[in-house]
Amino acid sequence: MGHGSSKEEATSDAKEEGSSRSSRLKQRLHHHRHGRHSRHGNVSSASSPNPKLLAADSFAGVALLTLMRAEMKFKDKWFACVTLGEQTFRSEISDHTDSPVWNSEKKLLLETAGPHVARISVFETNRLSRNNIIGYCEIDLLEFITREADSEVEKYDLLDPSSSDTVVGKISLSCSVEDPIETEKRFARRILSIVDYNEDGKLSFSEFSDLINAFGNQLAADKKEELFKVADKNGDDVVSMDELAALLAIQQEKEPLMNCCPVCGEIFGVSDKLNTMVHLALCFDEGTGNQVMTGGFLTEKQASYGWMFKLSEWAHFSSYDIGLNSGSSASHILVFDRKTKRLVEELIDGKIVLSMRAIYQSKFGLGLINTGAKELLQRISEKQGKKMNSAESAKDIPKFLEFFKDQINRAEIKHPVEYFKTFNEFFIRELKPGARPIACVGRDDIAICAADSRLMAFKSADDSLRFWIKGRKFSIQGLLGQDVSSGSFIDGALVIFRLAPQDYHRFHFPVSGTVEQFVNIPGCLYTVNPIAVNSKYCNVFTENKRVVSVISTTDFGKVAFIAIGATMVGSITFSKKEGDHVKKGDEFGYFSFGGSTVICVFEKDAIEIDEDLLSNSARALETLVSVGMKLGVSKKRLSEFALPNLQSCNLGE
Repeated sequence: MGHGSSKEEATSDAKEEGSSRSSRLKQRLHHHRHGRHSRHGNVSSASSPNPKLLAADSFAGVALLTLMRAEMKFKDKWFACVTLGEQTFRSEISDHTDSPVWNSEKKLLLETAGPHVARISVFETNRLSRNNIIGYCEIDLLEFITREADSEVEKYDLLDPSSSDTVVGKISLSCSVEDPIETEKRFARRILSIVDYNEDGKLSFSEFSDLINAFGNQLAADKKEELFKVADKNGDDVVSMDELAALLAIQQEKEPLMNCCPVCGEIFGVSDKLNTMVHLALCFDEGTGNQVMTGGFLTEKQASYGWMFKLSEWAHFSSYDIGLNSGSSASHILVFDRKTKRLVEELIDGKIVLSMRAIYQSKFGLGLINTGAKELLQRISEKQGKKMNSAESAKDIPKFLEFFKDQINRAEIKHPVEYFKTFNEFFIRELKPGARPIACVGRDDIAICAADSRLMAFKSADDSLRFWIKGRKFSIQGLLGQDVSSGSFIDGALVIFRLAPQDYHRFHFPVSGTVEQFVNIPGCLYTVNPIAVNSKYCNVFTENKRVVSVISTTDFGKVAFIAIGATMVGSITFSKKEGDHVKKGDEFGYFSFGGSTVICVFEKDAIEIDEDLLSNSARALETLVSVGMKLGVSKKRLSEFALPNLQSCNLGE
C-alpha cells in the first residue's frame, strides 16, 4: 500500500509538473505574440488574424509586404503606414534623415473579392498631437504579386496628398506570396524558438511533449513517443528545427497535429486546411529578421496621432472605434470607403464636435433647444447663407480646399476655382461629364446611389431604429408628413445619404420614373451629423425642414425621396418639376452651403439592397459612396425572371 501511495503521489506530481510546464508554455506563447503586436491599448477586430472563414475560391494568398526605404526631399524623422481594408499598420520611426530605412514587414490576407489596393503613406514626426502626412502611393497587391518582373523590389512615386500630380519622394517595397508548405515550416521554426528552453536549437523529448500538448490534439498527445521517433530521423534523441518543421508540414497535410492554435487558442475546423494555414500565417508573424509593423489601428490618421491623442485615449477623454458609440460619444467619425474598401476618418473640427455633443447628447442641451436654440439655428443659417452668397466669401474657397485637400478631387470639378464668384457657387459646383459613371445604364431594375455621401441602408424603419436613429419619435409617417400617403411605405426599405460639407452637393435620381408630387414641410435646421442622429434627445429627420417628392416607377413601385435641410443649409433647389419623366442618374437638385441629407424610402418588398451596404449598416458603420454606385435590385424583377449576369455593371466605382 505504501508503495502504491508513493507511486500515486509521484504520478500526481508528474501530472502537476506537466500541467504547470504546459501552462507556462502557453503563457510564453501568448505573451510573445502580444508583446510583438499590441503596443497600443485600443486594438480592435482589425488585429484579429483571421476573423472569418474563407472559401477556397475567394482565397488569393497571404502576401508578405516589406517597406524597405524611402527617398524624401528634406531631412526629418519618418514613419510609414500601410492601410488595407479595415486594418492599418505602422513602421518604426527612422533616424533624422532624408533617406529613411525601415525594413518593416507585415503579412496581409488577400481575397479575390476583398480589399487588395493598399495605401502606403509616409509621415514626418515633428508634431505633438498629429504627425504630418507628406506623401502616399496606392498599390494593387494582387497585380503586384502576379506580375512578371526580374526583382521582387519595386520603387514607387510618393504623391502629394493635396495634388496627386506632384511627386514628393519615392519608396521602395517588396511583396511576395509564400507557398503554404513553407508557411507551415516557418510557423514551426518560430514555435521551436519559443519552446527551446535551453536555446540549443533543438528539442528534447520533454520539450517536444510540451509542444504537442499545446496543440490540443489528444490523439497526437497519446502518440508523442511515436511522433518523436518519426521526427528524429537521425536517431540522436533530439529533434532539430528543420526536422520538426518538416514533420509538421507533412503531417498537417495528412492528419493535422494541431486542433487549436498554440498561440491564441483558437479552435481549428475539422479538415479545414485552408483556414488553418491562413491562421498560422497571420497569427504568429515569423518574419525574416526584419521589424514587424505595429498593428491595431483602424485608419492611417489614428496611426499618425501623436502622444497627446494617445494620452486622451488613455484618460478616456476620447475613443476611436467604429459603431454607434463612435457617432454619439467619440471625437472621431469613421466611415467605410466602398471604392477603396478602407476605413477613413471624416474630417471635422474638434471644437465643432465638442459643441455638438454638448447640445445634442445631453438633457441640458435639449433644454437649450427647447428654449430658443431652434430659432437661433435658423437665424445663424440665414446669416451664414447671405455671407456665402457674397463676393467676399470667394476668398474662403482656397482655405476650404486646403482643409479637405485629400477629400476633394479638383480634377473632377467642371470649372476652375477662379470661375466661382462666391463660396456658394463653388459649394454647388458641377462635375465634369463622366465623373460619376452610372451603374448598369439601361437597367431600370437596378437602383443607384443618389448622392456623394455616407450611406446607411436598412430593410425597414424598425431596423434603422435598432442600429442608427435614436430619436424617440421617428416614424415613416412623421418623416413623410400628412400630405403624402405613407401606407405603402410602412415596413419598406430605408436608405439615408448623409452629405458632409466637402461633398459634391448635387443629388440625383436613384431610379427611373415620373415625378408625381412635391411637398414642402417647414421645420428646424438641426445638424444631420451622427452625433445628433444618434441622440435620444431630438428627432432630426422628422423635425428638420424638408421637401418630400414621390417618384412613380415601373420596377420599384413608388419611391419617396426626401431632401432634408440642416444647419447652414438655407435652401434646397430642384431642377425637375411634377410630371417630369426622369432617368436614374439625372440631376434632381442641390443643397446650398452646409451639411444635408437625402432619404429614400421604398415600398415593402420593392428592393433587394446590396449586402455590403446592409452589413456595414448593421454595424452602425456608414459607407462612403458616390453618385451612380449600385444600390440594389428590384425584387419584382427578381421574382419574375432569373437575375442576369451583373458582372458588366458598374457596382462600386
